[in-house]
Amino acid sequence: MKNSTRFAAILFTAILFITANVAMAQKAAGPWTIPAKYKSMKSTVKAGDPSIATVGKDLYNKQCKSCHGTKGLGDGPKSASLKTLIPSFATAKFKGQADGDIYYQSFVGRDEMPNFEKKVTDEGDRWALVAYIKSL
Repeated sequence: MKNSTRFAAILFTAILFITANVAMAQKAAGPWTIPAKYKSMKSTVKAGDPSIATVGKDLYNKQCKSCHGTKGLGDGPKSASLKTLIPSFATAKFKGQADGDIYYQSFVGRDEMPNFEKKVTDEGDRWALVAYIKSL
């Protein structure tokens, strides 16, 4: 009798643990809806521009790294506390996006991705950050 009670308790605990972890698991976000105004935007910063390595990198380290990680893999220290999985900037899917798409996602945001329009106000700085993100 003791063994069956112990087995039932262990089984119940295991089921409870699994259920709690599944309920708390991060989920992939749905696709972004990018307004036409942003889709047609083109970066004003060209590859090799020194502002990418200075301004873009500095802004990334201050505003993005805590969630997106040092290399943009979505593994920053805050990422585990979010409900949504953070996609990697290193994927072909991400890198295939238009500049305006990344600009919109980075500065307008949605859900757990905050709006940075008031934190990064200079247009040149914004494009330097977009270029830096694309370089990861």
